Amino acid sequence: MHKRYLCTGSTIRAVSHAAYARGMALHIGAHVDQEDPIAEARARGASLSQLFLGDPQSYKGPVVRYAGGAEALKADAEAAGVDLYVHAPYPINVASLNNRIRIPGRKLLQQHLTAAAEIGAKGVIVHGGHLGVDEDSAKGFDNWRKCIDGLDMPVPLLIENTAGGDNAMARRLEAIARLWDAIGQAEGGDSVGFCLDTCHAHAGGNDLGTVVDQVRAITGRIDLVHANDSRDEFDSGADRHTNFGSGHIDGEALVGVIRAAGAPVVCETPGGLEGQAADIAWLRDHVG
Repeated sequence: MHKRYLCTGSTIRAVSHAAYARGMALHIGAHVDQEDPIAEARARGASLSQLFLGDPQSYKGPVVRYAGGAEALKADAEAAGVDLYVHAPYPINVASLNNRIRIPGRKLLQQHLTAAAEIGAKGVIVHGGHLGVDEDSAKGFDNWRKCIDGLDMPVPLLIENTAGGDNAMARRLEAIARLWDAIGQAEGGDSVGFCLDTCHAHAGGNDLGTVVDQVRAITGRIDLVHANDSRDEFDSGADRHTNFGSGHIDGEALVGVIRAAGAPVVCETPGGLEGQAADIAWLRDHVG
C-alpha cells in the first residue's frame, strides 16, 4: 500500500478562504537559492520559500545543501515559521512515450517527493510534460495515471500548468481536464494537487479573468499560485517570466487570480532579492 497525502483540496481551500475572510496576511514568498531558503525568505519579508534540491537541469538525485542537512532545515524552517516548497527538476516528463525519458523521470520524481518530506516541505511542484506533435496524447495521459499509481507520496504532488507545446499535458483547459480524468483513475489520484502559474496561463492562451474558476471546476482545487508577469503576448506559448508591471499581464488580472485562488503564492520573477522583494511588497499592497 502506497502512503498518500490525505489532506483534501476542499480542506485546503476552506482553510485558505477562511484566512482571507479574517484578513490574515498574504502567505507569499519566492523561488530562491537552495543554500539557505529560510534566510532568503526573511530577506524578502516572506513567509515561504520555493527551492530546487540539486541541479534543476539534471537527472541526478536531490541534494540538500543547507548546513546541517535535511533534519536541520526542517527544524529551522518550522521554528522560523517558513513553509518550504520543492520544485522538481525540469527534465522530468512522466508523460513521455520514450522509456529513456519517462522511466528515469518517474524515479527522479519519487526521489524528490521523499527528499521533500525529509525537509518538511509542503509539496513538490512538477510540470505536466508533453509529447511530440504527432504522438498519441491519450498514451501520455495514461502514462500519468501509471506514474501516480506507482508513487509513494509522503507530501502532495502539485502539477503545474505549462506555457507552450501543441501536445502538452497541462497547457490548455481541455488537456488539464483529460489529465485529471486520467490521474483520477489512479490509486491516490484524488490527493494530487494543482499549481497555477499566471505567466504560463497567459502565454498558454487561458484568460486570467476566468482561469481560476475553470481550473477549479476541473481539478476541484488550486493549492499554489506561481505569480509571474509575462514578457510575451497572450497565447504566445513562450515561458518567459518578468517582474510585475513590466510585462503583458494586467496588474488587476494578476491580483484577481490571487484573490480568487486563495492559495499560497510563489513569485518566480527575476531580479534576485531586490526584484522579488519589490514584487512581494506590490502584491501585498494590492491584494489587501
